[in-house]
Amino acid sequence: QVQLVESGGGLVQPGGSLRLSCAASGSIGSISAMGWYRQAPGKERELVARIISGGSTTYVDSVKGRFTISRDNVKNTVYLQMNTLKREDTAVYYCNLKGIRYTGASYDSWGQGTQVTVSS
Repeated sequence: QVQLVESGGGLVQPGGSLRLSCAASGSIGSISAMGWYRQAPGKERELVARIISGGSTTYVDSVKGRFTISRDNVKNTVYLQMNTLKREDTAVYYCNLKGIRYTGASYDSWGQGTQVTVSS
């Protein structure tokens, strides 16, 4: 099993910054991609940012230029630096890890979610 532990959410004023962290542990095997999704009330979960094994990154258009995803390969940890936060960034943010076990089987793991609230 793979465990994902998220931290860093909270309440911040518009224009502020937060940094989310997600540490992976357990039978990780080989990581294909790590990323962050978010789900706001009444909306579907959406991909916010993803970083693949080669280091390439992908962002949803609404966060480009404001959010930065990075990864520490030694610590198996992914970060999401969120700057210039807007009220519409308010959501529960979920860490996701896609990997391949040593048996060759692929898997998809999710964190428990961390609340980010942008409000004055």
